[in-house]
Amino acid sequence: MRPPPGRRERLVDLAVAVGLFLASIVTQQLYRIAGIYEHPADGVLTIALLALATLPIALRRSRPGTSAVAISVGFVLIGSLSVPELLICNISLFLAIYSIGAWMRGRTRANVMRAIIVGGMIVWLVVFLFQAATDPDMLESFSRVGAFSPLVAYLLINFLVNLLYFGAAWWFGDRAYAAARSRAELEERSRELERERERTAAQAVALDRVRIARELHDAVAHHVSVIGIQAGAARTVLGSDPEAASAALHTIEETSRETIRELHEMLVTLRDPDELPESARGVDRIGELVDASLDAGIPTSYTVVGDPVPVPAIASVNLYRIAQEALTNVRKHGGPAATADLRLRYGPGHVELEVANTGGVTALRVPGGLGQLGMRERVAASGGTLELGPRSRGGYLVRARIPLPEVSA
Repeated sequence: MRPPPGRRERLVDLAVAVGLFLASIVTQQLYRIAGIYEHPADGVLTIALLALATLPIALRRSRPGTSAVAISVGFVLIGSLSVPELLICNISLFLAIYSIGAWMRGRTRANVMRAIIVGGMIVWLVVFLFQAATDPDMLESFSRVGAFSPLVAYLLINFLVNLLYFGAAWWFGDRAYAAARSRAELEERSRELERERERTAAQAVALDRVRIARELHDAVAHHVSVIGIQAGAARTVLGSDPEAASAALHTIEETSRETIRELHEMLVTLRDPDELPESARGVDRIGELVDASLDAGIPTSYTVVGDPVPVPAIASVNLYRIAQEALTNVRKHGGPAATADLRLRYGPGHVELEVANTGGVTALRVPGGLGQLGMRERVAASGGTLELGPRSRGGYLVRARIPLPEVSA
């Protein structure tokens, strides 16, 4: 629905109403001097009827129906009682009928009210034209001779002019209401777009937070688990086997440097997600994860099946991170006797990573925490599928399959 008029619009309508009333007083005096009627209405009645036909314009937006009815009654009385004013009252009636279409909120009620007013005016006009055609004392200057006499032509012109007058008021009122509704819909769409923009910005921030959390988890958890295992081993053999302790400390040193380097690369990627650093992790560096797992004391095998083909950078990084998280879980949950087996398979239109471990019963209690959530997010981002769960013969299985784009001939 069209909102009600504001204070400024009501003040404008009041000013227009007063202006039309004052103008009608001037024009009726001019018509009176011109002698349009032989016996015009007296001054008091004239002023009262002019006020009835013009001042209700002040309510044309706030109460368009009431305003139009009052003005219509004043218009008919002006014409019937020989009030010498034919200009301003027509403008006022046009504006009243227009305002019903432009401002009345109930569209069915607006159409019914306009139909009643216009129909009444047309009936009144037909009665007046019939009187003019049958009364020889009216319109004496027009000849009545012939089937299409000057009098008939004059009456027909009056009828057509009035039809155009009422039709224009009706049509322009509907156009104004439709334009106002279009503006309101446009403003509502603009507000909805603004709300959607705010929601999108909030979602983007949330997604960035999830991405940062996932990258930190994948980059840090693997190396920290290696550091923890090597630190424990160094503490155990520090007194009995200094060389083994030194080797463990060397591994801790190298892993720490690798962690710092990987964190730096991750920050570069987060700052510019459209570009990956040249040393970004990928399927070609899964062997380094296997070496780190072996250094941590987990017997780990790695097999590449099929002919290697280029893997998109994002998918390659995701497979590397999945392998990293799976090996981290082996060290954390597989138990002291766990082993791991990695297989990277290149098939027709896809690449598949499989990480299986032979851990004991602790492997069955791997929690579906952030690590597994991150793996699912990475596979989904690359349009692939992920299988997670314990194996029937013991241990745990992680299998990620990612489709590869078709390569043109």
